[in-house]
Amino acid sequence: MTGKRPSAPVTYGLIVLCCLVFVIGPASGLNPSYGTGAELLAAQRAYFRHWGVVPAELFAGSARAALTPATALFVHGSWVHLLGNMLFLYVFGAMTEDRMGRIRFTLFYLGCGYLALLGYAAAHAGSPQSLVGASGAISAILGAFLYLFPRARVTSLLPFLLFLPLRFPAWVVLPFWAALQWVALRQAAQGPGVAYLAHLLGFGLGLCCAWAGFRPATRVRAAPAPAPEGENQP
Repeated sequence: MTGKRPSAPVTYGLIVLCCLVFVIGPASGLNPSYGTGAELLAAQRAYFRHWGVVPAELFAGSARAALTPATALFVHGSWVHLLGNMLFLYVFGAMTEDRMGRIRFTLFYLGCGYLALLGYAAAHAGSPQSLVGASGAISAILGAFLYLFPRARVTSLLPFLLFLPLRFPAWVVLPFWAALQWVALRQAAQGPGVAYLAHLLGFGLGLCCAWAGFRPATRVRAAPAPAPEGENQP
């Protein structure tokens, strides 16, 4: 994408908040208060269980558990998990926020993220595994971006082309990304791993919300200024 990046305080604030939460939590390994070795692993499991979504507990009627699809959006399981999500948020969040406006973008991010994790939990209602991460909300941004800016150029790194940076329109890149999530979901085994279903739910929610509330961005070609009266026109 070219041009000056729009002002996006909500997007950048979310990135800073997620990074701060991660650094002070046990998953980063930087906070000595959580100990090391087995003690650190136990602290990580307890942390994820407290702040993340545990499907088996979510529908038991606990008010605290009902909040976890929101708190889980700010918790990440590893450095790779965090940096991958924040990169997508940085690339696609600013333009989406600028188009939606700060308040609506904030509500969109939290609402779609909550529903994506809730949908995943409903599909795995008996699972005792914790689910954390902003992937559902960020996937919603990708879906909204596809509708709002289908012709925007996105730089992509393709493994089968030796990771050469190539630029494709969003209508090519983002459906391809969604298709990869679908294939991965069909092949994924039960247990800990990537919540591909939350990605697909978020993507669909974001696309539908953008379609319902906004029009796609259009390019308007400037018309030539009319000649002053009394002058000959070509």
